Amino acid sequence: MGILSHDQASKTYDRIGLIQDLQWFYEDPATVQLKEQGDFPAAESVFEFGCGTGRFARSLFRDYLGDQAHYRGVDISPKMVALARRRLDPWYDRASVQLSDGNAPADEPDGVYDRFVSNFVFDLLSDSDTRRVLGEAHRILKPQGLLCLSGLSSVIERPSRVVSATAGWVHEHVPALLGGCRPVNLRSYLGEEWECLHYQTQVVFGVPSEAMVFKRL
Repeated sequence: MGILSHDQASKTYDRIGLIQDLQWFYEDPATVQLKEQGDFPAAESVFEFGCGTGRFARSLFRDYLGDQAHYRGVDISPKMVALARRRLDPWYDRASVQLSDGNAPADEPDGVYDRFVSNFVFDLLSDSDTRRVLGEAHRILKPQGLLCLSGLSSVIERPSRVVSATAGWVHEHVPALLGGCRPVNLRSYLGEEWECLHYQTQVVFGVPSEAMVFKRL
């Protein structure tokens, strides 16, 4: 079965709703790295592709972003958009969350964002969609803007190989059980138009993930 279609992904994450936040135990080590390595206090504009419940964005506003910084998030799930808007309501004048059709953000203007963020989303995407989204990320970032990504990793140590292999089998046969996610080597998609500032993999309870910050050249 493989990759979920955009419609399947939307319906899957509408069903998941706030249960998505229960994945914090293996997602947080990677997303905390992004917040620490992504120099968010210096950012004036942040774009998040696949904002989910708004949990990451809320932590940015609470602990990292300056008083003048603006945020724009998109997600394919109407329920996720509603949850994120509710969470970001205290910053309603600086935060915008919109429903996406799941495609690369081609409607965003060129070179307007300081940060492009995406957490545990690229492990949902096909190879072609991954390349399109990264291409649009490069286009909408300002020169020297930062690409901040995390996700399930296929770059793994021996203790997590069984977990990764099992996740791969489930993704191939019943992808909705994992929300459509599967381990990927996201770094391999980033070419010479990007400069690596930070990259690290980690395994939490057998689940391998990666966090990376790249500068747009």
